[in-house]
Amino acid sequence: LELGLVDGENVQVQGRAELYEAKGELAFRVTTIERFGVGEHLAALERLKQALAAEGLFAAERKRPLPRFPRAVGVLTGADAAARGDVLTGIQARFPPAHVVVVETRVQGRGAPERIVAGLAALAAHPAVDVVVLARGGGSFEDLLPFSDERVVRAVAGCSVPVVSAVGHEQDTPLCDLAADVRAS
Repeated sequence: LELGLVDGENVQVQGRAELYEAKGELAFRVTTIERFGVGEHLAALERLKQALAAEGLFAAERKRPLPRFPRAVGVLTGADAAARGDVLTGIQARFPPAHVVVVETRVQGRGAPERIVAGLAALAAHPAVDVVVLARGGGSFEDLLPFSDERVVRAVAGCSVPVVSAVGHEQDTPLCDLAADVRAS
């Protein structure tokens, strides 16, 4: 069937029981298998990832270098997020004279992808911003889904200034990481 199922995935199966009387064996003949829950999300993300890769959105040759001395660093993050403090502390420690422009937005839940795209556009349009850091701390798979939304991935890839993706924990790989010019913890 080429479903690419892995152990632990949630699926809904339809079929019928069959009894082979000669050997006393009971079998279940499957007629349909359908992913649901996280499994379906993972399958949809994999299809989107392959389509965007085929378009060249993740290609290494389209990645831009970060400016050595940016006039301003744009930081797009959630309101009152711990990631905001971490990013600002990191910038201050590594490049104290940096001017930072912060845009806070919704980074999870309903409406988050649209707001992330709008925040990214606002930072890219800022006359002094030479690089944008897209920052969000770790969370559940569902919490990080907005950063794999096609609109967000396309906005990151099409941004007029280089984008650093600092989303999730090290083991997380939202699709915006692949489209960004650089991935950072």
